[in-house]
Amino acid sequence: MAETRPRVWVSQPLFDDVIEQLGQHVELAMTHEVTRYTPAMLADQLAQVDGALITLNERIGPAEIANAPQLRAIANVGVGYNNLDVSALSAAGILASNTPDVLTETTADLGFALLMATARRITESERWLRDGQWGQWSFQTMLGADIHGSTLGILGMGRIGQGIARRGALGFGMRVLYHNRSRLPEATEAEVGAQYVELDTLLAQADHLVLVLPYSPSSHHIIDAAALAKMKPSATLVNIARGGIVDELALADALAHGRLAAAGLDVFEGEPTVRPELLALHNIVLTPHIGSASQATRRAMVQLAVENLLAALGLGANAGNPPSAINADAVAAVKTGAATVGGKKTDDAKR
Repeated sequence: MAETRPRVWVSQPLFDDVIEQLGQHVELAMTHEVTRYTPAMLADQLAQVDGALITLNERIGPAEIANAPQLRAIANVGVGYNNLDVSALSAAGILASNTPDVLTETTADLGFALLMATARRITESERWLRDGQWGQWSFQTMLGADIHGSTLGILGMGRIGQGIARRGALGFGMRVLYHNRSRLPEATEAEVGAQYVELDTLLAQADHLVLVLPYSPSSHHIIDAAALAKMKPSATLVNIARGGIVDELALADALAHGRLAAAGLDVFEGEPTVRPELLALHNIVLTPHIGSASQATRRAMVQLAVENLLAALGLGANAGNPPSAINADAVAAVKTGAATVGGKKTDDAKR
């Protein structure tokens, strides 16, 4: 009797030709329309499958996997994974993976584009023009801040932060300062043209501050009213990391009262809802979480997620060795064939 193929759920419409690579090895349960899932809907989908390929919009925790005895792997299409309760997945023996590296340069491009649009008041100028106000022009209309020769501050200095640093130092002659949980090797600092400083120094000296740090409980609202008060009133702030890193009400207040010149946000704490206090401001550039949104990069992200999922299920060229697994303990469980699912030891090799 032929062995039953694993069943995999794909949570959103992606790229059919890339997803079809899964179909060569597994039984696919496809989603053909963009869907917003309730926790109960997610639990129902996961209860029926061996693996799932999901996006950042699907939040998976203990409740969603409580009745999913077959589930062995979740492939997240995104470099961030705060939509996953990794501890709960690990305890259940479910391997989680993400898609780092392939979106680094594209996201750095978007970060620098937001920096420039924010500093030079690009979207504000376009709205002013479209509203027919050009006739009110004066010599001081839409004066912004220079980028070249200014001080760029970067909070978080992983691959994307380093990409932004290179753009600033090499392309615009900026003085680049950064703060990170750990300092980069001297050779890397020299390569990207960046100098390590303490957080308070970064806040005080940056003309343009870009946030690229991962979200965690310790980074929640790290940019709050107190942090904003340490910045120059002429400074700009760009967030391409996660919305919860910034206290959005404090930011809106600082922008509204001239304690900060402008901001550019690609991420928001309550996505897809954006606070009305932010929407009401003129000195802010808002984009809908499009850091990785180029055709080539989004395809590469889905491709990596497919490779991760196949490998986690013991299939494909990387069988047993997902390229970018998140929870190493679950990876070890998959490799040994013993995973803890629902509090019981199971033998993956017999599935």
